[in-house]
Amino acid sequence: EILFTLVPLMKDVGIEAEWHVMKGSDDFFNATKNIHNGMQGMDVPFSKEMKEIFLKNNQLNEKLFEGEYDFVVIHDPQPVAILNYRQEKKGKWIWRFHIDPTSAQGKIWQFIRPFIEKHDAAIFTLKEYVKDDLKLKNIAIIPPAIDPLSPKNMDLDQEEIENIVTKYKVDPERPVITQVSRFDPWKDPLGVIDMYRIVKREVKDVQLVLIASMANDDPEGWEYYEKTARHAGEDYDIHLLSNLNGVGNLEVNAFQRVSNVIIQKSLREGFGLVITEALWKGKPVVAANVGGIPLQVDNRRTGYLIGDISECAERVIHLLKDSEIANKMGISGKEYVRKNFLITRLLKDYLNLFNSL
Repeated sequence: EILFTLVPLMKDVGIEAEWHVMKGSDDFFNATKNIHNGMQGMDVPFSKEMKEIFLKNNQLNEKLFEGEYDFVVIHDPQPVAILNYRQEKKGKWIWRFHIDPTSAQGKIWQFIRPFIEKHDAAIFTLKEYVKDDLKLKNIAIIPPAIDPLSPKNMDLDQEEIENIVTKYKVDPERPVITQVSRFDPWKDPLGVIDMYRIVKREVKDVQLVLIASMANDDPEGWEYYEKTARHAGEDYDIHLLSNLNGVGNLEVNAFQRVSNVIIQKSLREGFGLVITEALWKGKPVVAANVGGIPLQVDNRRTGYLIGDISECAERVIHLLKDSEIANKMGISGKEYVRKNFLITRLLKDYLNLFNSL
C-alpha cells in the first residue's frame, strides 16, 4: 500500500522507479505463510519440500526479472532468494522487512538469513528487530508512513461518512469501536470480540466493526474469517466487513472517522500502519503493547497500551464515557503523526539510504 504513493513520489524527485510483483504457485504461498508465521514465533512445519518450493519460485521469478537498476528493494521473505539466482549482480540490493522477528523459529530464520546477507543493506522498523547473528554491514531503521492525501486518509465531510457507514448497517449516532486488520490469529479478532462483550455490559448501545482485506496469498484468511464469524454468533452489533463487501480504502477511512475508539489488539505487530491511519483521523487508539505499536501509541497521550482483554475493555469504556479525554488524545495523535509518520519523511529516509550506499 505504501508503494502506491512512494513510487510516484520517487518519480517526482527524478528517480526512474518501477514496482514489480512476484508470481507464485499456491504451494509457494502456503510455504511463505508458514515462513511469515514462523518468523513471528508460531510453531509451524517447514519441510524440505517447502524449502524446495520456495527456492524454485524465487528462481523462476529471477528469470522474469528484467532490466538493470542502481537500486533494488526487496520486500519481506517471499522474494528474499531472488538475488541468490542472479548470475551477475548489478546495482545495490536492499532487503526491507516489515514484521517483528524477535521470536522467530530458529529453523526458519537460519534458512532465510544467508539470503538476506547476500544483499547490500537491510531495512527494519525497529533496531530491536535486528537479529544478533545477522552479518550485514549496512542496517537502516526506517518506520513506515502514510499518505495523508490518499483515499484512505484524506478528509471526508460528515454527510459522506454517514452515508458510507449506514450502507453497512452501522448507526453513526451510536458508539462505534473498530479494528482494521486481517482475519489472522496474530491480530486476535476473537479477543477483540471478547473485549467488546465486556464493554457492552457497561455501554449497551456500542457497536463493533472488524474490517479486513482478504488476500489471495493468505490461505488461512478464509478459515479464520469463518472462525471469527462463528465467535461473533448472532450479535447484530458485530459487523465483519472486507473488500468482498465492497469495503475499500474510502470505506475504511469513513469507518475510522465515525469510530469513537480504534482497537489494535495484535499479539505480534511489526508496526501496524492502521494505528497511524487512525491517529491521523484524530482518534484515540487502544492497542497491545507489542512490536512497533509503542512507537505510535504514546501511552496516556495518544491512546492506551494494554495487556490483556480486561484491561483493553476497561480503557475502551473509559474513552467512551469521557469524550474530553478521547478528544485530547485524538488531537495529540494527529500532531504526532504529522511530525513523524508522513510519506515525505519515508521518501527522505530512502533517499538518504541510497546516498549512503
